[in-house]
Amino acid sequence: MRRIIEIVPARPGWYARWCTAPGTTCSYPVTVWALVEDTDEVSREVVGVDSVGQWPGADDNEAGVDFVRYLFHAPDEGQPADAFHAGRSTSGSGVPQALLEPAITT
Repeated sequence: MRRIIEIVPARPGWYARWCTAPGTTCSYPVTVWALVEDTDEVSREVVGVDSVGQWPGADDNEAGVDFVRYLFHAPDEGQPADAFHAGRSTSGSGVPQALLEPAITT
């Protein structure tokens, strides 16, 4: 099981690129960087949570969509050609409210 331990805001210009179909990608702005812990393997990694709440390895990502990579476009250079700006119900920061709640350990 993976869970988010800590989050920090992402600077403008970072995007998460996803493969939505063979030969087709879509990039969403990264809103926060999250420290994720895998409790099964006792390991941690940093992942970017995008503006629709997806992050590599999350159980509730869109079905059939695969993470490709993170990319950076300086804000004055514009957005990637495949940038997409739509959202799900989020906290206003682009992150689903459930991800902003502190992890509870017992």
